[in-house]
Amino acid sequence: MKALGAAYPDRIERVEFRGNDWAALVQGRWFYYAQGRLLPEELRNQAEAYDPLPFYHYPAELPPWEEPDAEAAERFREYSRRRQANPPRRSHHFYDALWQAGTQEEAYRRVKSMRFLNRSVLVHYSIMEELALVEARILEEAKTDARIREWIRNINTAAAWNWRNVAQTESRSFHAYGAAIDLLPARPRTYHTYWLWTMESRPQWWTVPYAERLHPPPGVIQAFEAYGFIWGGKWLFFDTMHFEYRPEIPLLNNLPARK
Repeated sequence: MKALGAAYPDRIERVEFRGNDWAALVQGRWFYYAQGRLLPEELRNQAEAYDPLPFYHYPAELPPWEEPDAEAAERFREYSRRRQANPPRRSHHFYDALWQAGTQEEAYRRVKSMRFLNRSVLVHYSIMEELALVEARILEEAKTDARIREWIRNINTAAAWNWRNVAQTESRSFHAYGAAIDLLPARPRTYHTYWLWTMESRPQWWTVPYAERLHPPPGVIQAFEAYGFIWGGKWLFFDTMHFEYRPEIPLLNNLPARK
């Protein structure tokens, strides 16, 4: 909760321990930790109705690839079955208030169009400066890094705001707030970008090594991370085209600034 307060000082008025739980004040409304659910005061006793929000380990560097053993493979297999049977349902209340975007109409009023790497994207107005700084750093790195220049040339799709849930879940996507961007280059079919897409042709998606995933160049990833974004390629359930603005995650993981 303290990391959230530090990450969004202009939107979280204060964080304190009250009512036997940690709570954050956003837009004059208290949200309680509630076993990781971040619920408004009137729902704090309904934590069991929601899955916890993802405040997770995020490594400074991508760990070395290791083939999952039989135990890990069974765990991933069970997760896939459970996800299909009971789609995750995380509370959207806190981030709705944080981004002032509780409905599609309200969210649309918060997004603005900007140019990013010669593509037009709709993003939440409050992260336009951060994205501009990311772009400036990528372009500077591209002057001496041929891989970045090629990656920029090959971008086929740049998509940000989209009022929707995370695929196969009942949890709101950060795209719904204009706080995430997908950058998908044209790619050979043999490369993988998103674990759910991979499942269609390769049900054991967890066996796909890094060498078969389409990763942006390291300089691109570091540019995003320098300004509060995290990269989906570091997730166990990988999404290598995805970046989202979550400055609380680096703070929770004590990651050094890369600016």
